[in-house]
Amino acid sequence: MINSKKVVLVGHFGVGKTSIIRRFVDDVFTDDYKVTIGVHILKKEIEVNGQKLTFVIWDLEGKDDVEKVRKSHLIGTSGFMYVIDPTRSSTYVNIESEIAYLKSNYPSAQLLTIANKVDLIDKKEFKKQINYPIDFFTSAKTSKNVEEIFNKLGLNFLNNI
Repeated sequence: MINSKKVVLVGHFGVGKTSIIRRFVDDVFTDDYKVTIGVHILKKEIEVNGQKLTFVIWDLEGKDDVEKVRKSHLIGTSGFMYVIDPTRSSTYVNIESEIAYLKSNYPSAQLLTIANKVDLIDKKEFKKQINYPIDFFTSAKTSKNVEEIFNKLGLNFLNNI
C-alpha cells in the first residue's frame, strides 16, 4: 500500500521553494528565476524504511505573511516545509509567529524549518543572527540536504512524531 501525503512549501518570494522542489523531483537547478503564481503541484514517490510514500508537493507562491496564503491551499496538509533565505533577514524576521500560526491552525501536520541557499552564507555566523531553531540547511543549487529534508519528513510521517 502506498501512502499519499500532501506536502506544502511556504515562505517569502525568492527563498527557493520552487528550486528545492525541482531539485527533489527532477534533480535539476536553474539560475533562471521565475516567480510562482498561485500554486504548482508535483508528485514524487519515495521509499522510507521499506515503505512507499507518495508526496503530492504544493509549491505555493511566496507570501510575506503565511496568514495571507489561501486557506483552501492548506486544507489537508500532512506536512509543511517553512523555507527561509538566510541572505535576506526579511524572510525570517517573523519566523516565530509564522510557525506558531501553522502549528496552531494545522496541529496534525508535520513541520520542518528550512534555510535554503546555505552555499551563500557562513552557517555559524547565520546561527548567531537567528533565534529560532532551523531543522535543515539546504542548497537547491548544490543539492545539499534536499533529499534529506524529504526523507526526514517521510520518517516523521511514518513515526507520526
